[in-house]
Amino acid sequence: MKMELEQLLPGEIERRSFEIITEELGERTFPKEQEDIIKRVIHTTADFEYADTMTFSKDAVSSALSALKDRGRTMIVMDTNMTRSGIHRASLEKLGIEAVCYMADPDVAREAKEQGMTRAAVSMNKAARTAEETGKRVIFSVGNAPTALIAIEELIREGRVHPALVIGVPVGFVNVVQAKERIMTADVPYIVAKGRKGGSTVAAAILNALLYKIDTER
Repeated sequence: MKMELEQLLPGEIERRSFEIITEELGERTFPKEQEDIIKRVIHTTADFEYADTMTFSKDAVSSALSALKDRGRTMIVMDTNMTRSGIHRASLEKLGIEAVCYMADPDVAREAKEQGMTRAAVSMNKAARTAEETGKRVIFSVGNAPTALIAIEELIREGRVHPALVIGVPVGFVNVVQAKERIMTADVPYIVAKGRKGGSTVAAAILNALLYKIDTER
């Protein structure tokens, strides 16, 4: 049997998508500050398992929003340029937020080779140094490399960085679950997708949901 297509204008597609997500979640409810983030991750992935795996530390959202509103004094550090490309650029510019990914920097590649480390780990170390030098607050967003998440946890434990939020959603099989578990015991604000699933698009979805919260307030 031929399925009927919904006739929607381009601007209505996202709205309808969120209506479908809400319908399929049924009576499932979430804390108010988390709901739009979880739904945007589901919208990005079409995967309802995130309704069960998305995990938030106490005050994670409020800590992130406080940092994002601290105009010009917060940087978002990512482990992929894909995440960086997926963030809503206009919202970043309105807030004066610097969004960086050091993975392709020549000095990161050189240090990684010399130290026998991954670029992801070295780039997080560079971010910690930059934050210390500039006095900026940091939001870490990891959607690909568990070694980046492990490096962040070590930096926190050593007292070298105090992030406003760690988004821990790397995807994969090796050390992914372990890296996420470490962040959840690091005594910092975090948003983590438990298990093996995640990815750069999930990281971007979480960041955009946070940015849109501030746009909605205006």
